[in-house]
Amino acid sequence: MSNSKRSIVTTLRIALWAVLLLAGASLILGAMQRKENAEVHGLQIDIQPLTDGNFLINKDDVPLILEDRFAHDITTFPVGELDVERLERVLEEHPFVHSSEAFVDAQNVINIQLVQREPLLRVLDNNGLNYYLDEDGEQLPPSPHYAARVRVATGFLPPYEQDFLEKEGHLLNQVYQLNELLRADPFLDALIEQIYLNKRGEMILSPKVGKQTILLGRFHNTADKLERLKTFYQEGLPYKGWRAYRSFDLRYSGQVVCKKR
Repeated sequence: MSNSKRSIVTTLRIALWAVLLLAGASLILGAMQRKENAEVHGLQIDIQPLTDGNFLINKDDVPLILEDRFAHDITTFPVGELDVERLERVLEEHPFVHSSEAFVDAQNVINIQLVQREPLLRVLDNNGLNYYLDEDGEQLPPSPHYAARVRVATGFLPPYEQDFLEKEGHLLNQVYQLNELLRADPFLDALIEQIYLNKRGEMILSPKVGKQTILLGRFHNTADKLERLKTFYQEGLPYKGWRAYRSFDLRYSGQVVCKKR
């Protein structure tokens, strides 16, 4: 084959590949355009349940939350106008939502996956405030769907502050840390149902069984106090019985001072 013929063949091959590439690009762009202009075909919502299997927020709440912020039912938007990242941000601003993921699948269905915040402590203070604290110290309002069965903190609690966990001397922080110590021990976690904070900043515990008051005092050497309480319940009380005592005082080093009825 002569050089001129080789040159013509090469040029034709290049032209053919160029046509194929342009056709392919045109098909891709056309598909993308059709995808962007396509209607949303529905909303699929998956909410991870709480540890006990319940829900603070349900599937019916999610479209209403989004419609309130987007000013329209989001299933009426063309796919190309959906801002998925904003959708996730809006949901994560809701007090019951810890994290969210959203995407549009091949069938043009909006998929939303939510992880709920886990309530760890309920706060009922003397000013009439009623809220939960979660694992990050975030404030959660009561849910219309479910009242979480967690320990309750009452009494002269200070107002909630966003950064209260960063303040060592903050009384709400100390109550929260006490709750964490109780949660870490299965026996004590099952035993104590309420933490009361008095005017002097001292903590008083109420057990689920019996009518005793447990005087814990200020948040100092608390792990040691709780260990003494646990040992006393496990080794001392079975011999005397639950009803023999009115109160247990843990404020004195190395002791559990009991008052009989």
